[in-house]
Amino acid sequence: MNKFYITTAIDYTNDVVHIGHAYQKILADTLARYHRLIGDKTNFLTGTDEHGQKVEKSAKEKGVPPQEFVDEIANADKKEWDSLNISYDRFIRTTDKDHVKFSQEFYLKAKAAGDIYLSKYEGLYCEGCEAYYDEPDLINGRCPFHPHKEILHLTEENYFFRLSKYQNWLEKYILDHPEFVWPEKHRNEVLGFIRAGLKDFSVSRNKDKVAWGIPVPDDPHQTVYVWFDALINYLTFGAGEKCWPATVHVLGKDNQRFHAIYWPAMLKSAGYELPKTILVHDFISLNGQKISKSLGNVIRPSELVTKFGTDGVRYFFLRYGPLTGDVDITQAKITEVYNADLANGLGNLVARIAKLAEKIAYNAGVTRSEVFPDLNVSLANFRLDQALEFLWKKIADLDADIDKAEPWKLNDPDLHDFLDRIVPDIQFLAYNLQPFLPETAAKIQKQFSGKIQSAASLFPRII
Repeated sequence: MNKFYITTAIDYTNDVVHIGHAYQKILADTLARYHRLIGDKTNFLTGTDEHGQKVEKSAKEKGVPPQEFVDEIANADKKEWDSLNISYDRFIRTTDKDHVKFSQEFYLKAKAAGDIYLSKYEGLYCEGCEAYYDEPDLINGRCPFHPHKEILHLTEENYFFRLSKYQNWLEKYILDHPEFVWPEKHRNEVLGFIRAGLKDFSVSRNKDKVAWGIPVPDDPHQTVYVWFDALINYLTFGAGEKCWPATVHVLGKDNQRFHAIYWPAMLKSAGYELPKTILVHDFISLNGQKISKSLGNVIRPSELVTKFGTDGVRYFFLRYGPLTGDVDITQAKITEVYNADLANGLGNLVARIAKLAEKIAYNAGVTRSEVFPDLNVSLANFRLDQALEFLWKKIADLDADIDKAEPWKLNDPDLHDFLDRIVPDIQFLAYNLQPFLPETAAKIQKQFSGKIQSAASLFPRII
């Protein structure tokens, strides 16, 4: 039995997640379900990033203690992921006791390796990213990911991590392991950043500046810097479940520098294996605008689910999401895809065959429990969009077979022969749909087990 350990980025708890966060969760969930389907021992981790300056500030603005504030956000986030049928094995929170303990132990291992030292920092800081920047990283003097926020000039004595020590090793590692960052364009971006020169980075904040954080284990006047703490969550779970190293980290391109540069150096320092692949996806915009609370265009995943259903939302993002490039979405586009591919496509195909089967009280046999070879290839290469394209080609082919055979004109014995040929194809299709559209696949499998009868439409048309 092979081991498969997949993670998503953990979401920051200054606010509840929105549809911009949904893609990576659906993508990771589909890969996790696929690996369970083929018999791999699978672990799937997601969760919340709960420390740092932004959370402390947001809790203060709301007039509640930080722990109470993050408890509320974490519970709301779980409900959003439940609406999308995200099958995580653990929802980790960076305030969890085992994570706090493990983070402190990790910090001390890096320090024992000679990679953490006290120094004074003076430079640029983005409160939105909770990250430090150099002048060339900025666009018109602003953070590229939070252009509406002022860049802060900080002067502070903190502990630093010797990232510069790992520059040559990291560049060679990425060149020798092309699978480490996917896709290639993001791998090249990471290499470019490394070649520009790596600088040591802060791994703590003064407690009088940021009190809401994990205490530095050997200095009570400092708290662990939120990014250093957050990255370790993957190892907290992985070490506890004995499933480390991770097979795939799934994250957005705004997080690639931390995951593809800081994280491997930290792991090397503390003596741990590196993850196999860091899968970086691009961004989603809505109606031509960045999704942002300040712009007032935030949509929660559950809001889309109310209109399009869980699998309707999953299908759209998996087929047309930002896997290899930025995408702009609109509810009109989702509606168009839903009606064309789901209502008129899969839903109509299943309804047509069920109605014909019901006409002669047809009994279905046992389905094949195997995955299309083409699907295995697509998913091994993380091309979930191509996997769905392949499955929808199968749907189109089955529709064409029906139109050519005109089974509604056949006598009962000939119709039975026709169903003997096409019903197993529907069952096989449903088996292969399980990782992508789990609720829909289960409905089809139930409907096409034993005596087949018509049922409510899988995807009622949306006007």
